[in-house]
Amino acid sequence: MRVKTLKDVDLRGKRVFIRADLNVPQDETGRIVDDTRIRASIPTIEYCLQQGAAVMVTSHLGRPKEGACTPEDSLAPIAERLSELLGRPVPLIEHWVDGGFTVQPGEAVLLENVRCNVGEKKNDEELARKYAALCDVYVNDAFGTAHRAEASTVGIARFAPVACAGLLMAAEIEALSRALEHPKRPLVAIVGGAKVSTKLTILKSLAEKVDQLIVGGGIANTFLLATGKRIGKSLAEPELVVEAQAIMDMMAARGSEVPLPVDVVVADEVSALARANRVSVDEVGPNDRILDVGPKTAARYCDIVAHAGTVVWNGPLGVFEYDQFAGGTKMLASAIAHSEAYSLAGGGDTIAAIKKFGVEKDIDYISTGGGAFLEFLEGKKLPAIAALEARYDG
Repeated sequence: MRVKTLKDVDLRGKRVFIRADLNVPQDETGRIVDDTRIRASIPTIEYCLQQGAAVMVTSHLGRPKEGACTPEDSLAPIAERLSELLGRPVPLIEHWVDGGFTVQPGEAVLLENVRCNVGEKKNDEELARKYAALCDVYVNDAFGTAHRAEASTVGIARFAPVACAGLLMAAEIEALSRALEHPKRPLVAIVGGAKVSTKLTILKSLAEKVDQLIVGGGIANTFLLATGKRIGKSLAEPELVVEAQAIMDMMAARGSEVPLPVDVVVADEVSALARANRVSVDEVGPNDRILDVGPKTAARYCDIVAHAGTVVWNGPLGVFEYDQFAGGTKMLASAIAHSEAYSLAGGGDTIAAIKKFGVEKDIDYISTGGGAFLEFLEGKKLPAIAALEARYDG
């Protein structure tokens, strides 16, 4: 895919409108509890400021009602944190859609929660044109919202004089394209999670292109059911065993497989106090819940990773939040970190596991996108990226 990037554009003296993803988690008092997304947006903002641009940044936060921005919806805490990280004041501008505010070259402002604007989520053309009128250059740096066709992610790209990808967006596109469109083989995909239903299309899409497909969590339990294994009271979707078998058949037809657990870690409840027991997959009792893979299975998965050329990881192997059920995911994370393969990881639980096991610096690329990352894995055309592609003029 070809898009104009920030470094292809002359920014000096230009009004630059950056759509960032600053949708960070906050506690009940509004305090930011994880500023990862804010930090990820800093390089693009700093680059524009260094180039002498007048910078406007906006983002969504939460799920506000359009036309009514409550204190809980406000980007005020984000403006404060941006100011700290940039080492300069970043004023928060309210009621900005029709202009009426000024930004000088070398200055930055934060425009209030974009999803408070009526018509934002429906990609209203009139609203998009108003956004475009505020700037000379539109920069989309919000990969996390690239799968949504909204006025600030798609509409404005149609009407702004120049539309390009920010540094983060460009890095996401390059990393995902490298992993999925031009991978070094063997290409190994690891897909974990609670339900097959939420990742069925991803699994089918990957089964057509990867050399090994490892499944984890509740998804693996459904696959075990499909092979006739007893899983006790484990989380699974019996109604999707036919789909799971079809995916295994797809891999087999290509001369590959979906390697399933040979041993598992079980308990009679999911809690920090639950007693973990390692058993053969053929010894799962009627009251057992499978909450992790066992060491033999983890070792097999790690061997697959060790011989991979590219690894795409989305989802843990077990309930890693509790230490007694974290062994499989921990071994996998370590194997990916030490592998010579190009590694790409994404998804909230995956990132949480990466942080828990301290391997952030050893994963080649960690995607900031959740839904966007998954839809890219499915092979879908993301609306915001398509909008930038449409504006590419070489």
